[in-house]
Order: sequence, then C-alpha cells, then structure tokens
Amino acid sequence: MSYIPSKPATLGLIKLTDIDLSEIVTYIDWTFFFMAWRMSGRYEGIETVHDCESCKVTWLQQFPEADRPKAEEALKLFKDAQGMLRRFKDEKILQINANFGMFPGYANDDDIYIVDKDQTIVIPTLRQQHPSTDGFCYSLADFLAPENDYVGVFATTIKGVEEFAAIFEKDDNMYDSILVKTLSDRLAEATAEWLHTQVRRKYWGYAPDEDLSIKDMLKTQYKGIRPAVGYPSLPDQSIIFTLDKLVRFNDIGITLTENGAMFPNASVCGIYFAHPQSKYFMIGKIDENQFTDYAARRGMKPEVLRKWMAANL
Repeated sequence: MSYIPSKPATLGLIKLTDIDLSEIVTYIDWTFFFMAWRMSGRYEGIETVHDCESCKVTWLQQFPEADRPKAEEALKLFKDAQGMLRRFKDEKILQINANFGMFPGYANDDDIYIVDKDQTIVIPTLRQQHPSTDGFCYSLADFLAPENDYVGVFATTIKGVEEFAAIFEKDDNMYDSILVKTLSDRLAEATAEWLHTQVRRKYWGYAPDEDLSIKDMLKTQYKGIRPAVGYPSLPDQSIIFTLDKLVRFNDIGITLTENGAMFPNASVCGIYFAHPQSKYFMIGKIDENQFTDYAARRGMKPEVLRKWMAANL
C-alpha cells in the first residue's frame, strides 16, 4: 500500500480549551444516543419535529402503528435532551477540551514509531488472523510508511459531567442524571468527530477541499481514520499509558485509573492515520503465538498483559 505521505501543516501538540458547544452539538450521532437508552430503532427526521402537535403527528405517521409508542418515547427523550443541551450552554455547565498533535512516524513490521523531539514512542499493533472482506489481514501499522511518514494522536473530554449529574442524584432524579451522562458521552464522541474534521482540513491539511456533510462523516466517508484506544482495531487498553506520553491527558483535565479508564468518563482518545487506503477493522481473536509475540513487543509479562487482552484471547 505505497503512497506519498502528506506532511502536516502543523507539527507537535495543540491544546484547545472551552470549545464552543454549539459547534459540537451538530456532530452528535443520535443513533448511538438512543442505543444507550436501549432504543434501537431509527428515528429519521426527529430533529425537524417542532413543539406543535401537528408536527408530532405527521412525524409519527411514518412509523408502523405498532412502532409509534416507541417512536413517541424516543421523541420525548430527544426533546428532553435538547432541553438539557440548552442548560449546558446557558448555564455554562460543561467545558469541552482537546489535546491533539501530529508527529513524524513510521512503521517497522507491526510496530508503530512516533517521534516527538527527544523521545520515540513505540506502539505495537495486532494483526487480524481472519481476513477482512477484501481478503487481507490488517494491522494499523499497514497504514504507515517504513520511513518519513506522519501519525497523529488525540484526546477529547467533557469536564463538569460528574458534578452536574451528582446534583440530580442527590435529589434521587436518576433520569436527569443518566441523561446528563449519556449526552456527555455523545458530546465527547462528537468532539472527536469535529476535531478530526479540523485535522483533515486544516491542522494536518491532507484533505483541504473535503466537502462532506456531517451525515456522510458519521458514515466514515472521509479520508483517513481515527481509531480509539480499546476499539476493535486497537483493543489493548494499556496502550493508553503509552499515548499519555504524547497527548498529556492531565493538561486537559483527564486522569487515568490503574485499569486505563479515563476520568471524566466522557472522554475519547486515539490515533490519526492519513493513508488514503486506511480503514476501520476488527482484530478479533488472536492465537497464543501472536499473543506471546505481542507481549514481547509490548515489553510486558504475558500473565500481566493477559488481563488487558482477555476479550481477544
């Protein structure tokens, strides 16, 4: 998969604090919001329903009669979410922060090397044992050249979530507490989506003329990928401690637990790849040979690493 690497317009770490909520809201993927509430249906056009009864009735009529009660429930939840988002903005309850950066990088076999001034960070990757639909077994290292390439890292977080949710919990109002948390989770993901757009078009600038709708972006029709730590192509959660050396979580208010979880929970971190053929994929199960090799490349004892990789063994 040879290609000509695109040098970023800006190299090094960049910090953004108190990002405008209004910019981020439009990037929310409401499908996953409803899934968090165990509403798996599709509610196309829900954002166009005004408060008048005729709008509501017209929208509900697109659903089979048996599905209308669930759709009406989804509509109420959506309206409540919009009200909560207005509170977030009007009362300045939350703060949206991000750290991200692009660095020189390269791949050697299945290892990714990221160079930042006087340090070189190594991120070993795993390779699929069962081919993707195109017949190839991928690792993320496939999307970097063996020299003179670039790779990015990012973290986004929503500060103030737990404190605000605790106010409702104190009054036994669990509905609004859960609403705050599920909305904040979506905002963290939406911020990652918004930030990736800025990176592609401006900060890295490898797709300056990109003209995609947000709907197309949510379908991952953009060039390049941003796999998050713990997701199918980067399943080893312990990698987050390695990324901390580059992305500096503390600078934007994120702390890491001993299990690699981020606090606030409404946080996302991962890696940027600009390769035009990069794609999302799932590692799936790996055999003992690959696990042993990966443990050696991670510099970790197999018995220690096994707890991080249990889902893939």
